[in-house]
Amino acid sequence: MKALSILLLLIISFCFTSFLQIMEQKSPGISDGRIESRSSRINPETFGILPVQGIEKLEIPQLKPYEAVITHTGYSLSYNEAFEQANWVAYELTSAETKAVVKRYNRFIVDPAVSSGTANSKDYAKKGFDTGHLAPARDMAWSATAMKECFYYSNMSPQSPGFNRGIWKRGEEQVRSWAREYGSIYIVTGPILTEGLPTIGPDRVAVPVLFYKVILNYTQTGHKGLGLLMKNESSGESLRSFAVSIDSVEKITGIDFFPRLPDEQEKRIESHLDLGDWSWNSNPTEGSKTNPSNSIQCSGNRYLNNRKTAKSINHLMKTTTTIASPSPSLMIVQ
Repeated sequence: MKALSILLLLIISFCFTSFLQIMEQKSPGISDGRIESRSSRINPETFGILPVQGIEKLEIPQLKPYEAVITHTGYSLSYNEAFEQANWVAYELTSAETKAVVKRYNRFIVDPAVSSGTANSKDYAKKGFDTGHLAPARDMAWSATAMKECFYYSNMSPQSPGFNRGIWKRGEEQVRSWAREYGSIYIVTGPILTEGLPTIGPDRVAVPVLFYKVILNYTQTGHKGLGLLMKNESSGESLRSFAVSIDSVEKITGIDFFPRLPDEQEKRIESHLDLGDWSWNSNPTEGSKTNPSNSIQCSGNRYLNNRKTAKSINHLMKTTTTIASPSPSLMIVQ
């Protein structure tokens, strides 16, 4: 009887061991008592997940030896005392920030952060030019402080009314549309400053002939960039006709945009331009009450039409001339 009991125990033990071996073969995720995490086996690229490493102050261009960055709540800038306006204004615009929560401030004021002083109301009064925003007020409507600070004269340039209320405004609307679509974009915008520009007011504020915007999408939705190069006059042309590569804007301005990008990414993004990579507003005048083809022709345009200015701008547009800056005054170097 005792021998029979021992035999039964051996049979039961053998069957149990065999059962465990079979279960381990059917359950490869179970090993040594540990359950393998499913997430550890997921390849992010399989699901279109493109992780983007955050780069602090990605929007700030490469600084020249004489430049200092002035930072406000919604944007940063480099001020050029010789021309009484910014070399550039830079900021990140997120989808959430395109939702206006405050009203337009509408009061232009001197920037207290510019120690040398900025232009003021006397410079623009009755000169025939709009006090044109570089960082637009609508992009700063997410904060009362940001809205107030975007009305500093350091954020202004003399703009033809037909330009400011027409093609320039359409460009601003398009940029906001991209911020909503892509979640976040980086923007650098400003005038192209060269010697020989006409001036207005007691402080001799330079009247730019060209303005630019460079836009970078550096998010999970993709890595791409483009520039917009526009003459300071009204235009009924499609906004796409003003699109250029970022490299093209760098050649004309002498500014190195987005230097914090990894070198290979910067080279690829800034040299590439494919209009099909970007979605464009179907209605070129969407959100604008001004028909650009019928914009006011401001009397100040006489400044822009003189022969010296025309010769300078034609030289810039038709050659690969770069603008070097050994001092606060930008010099055209042949």
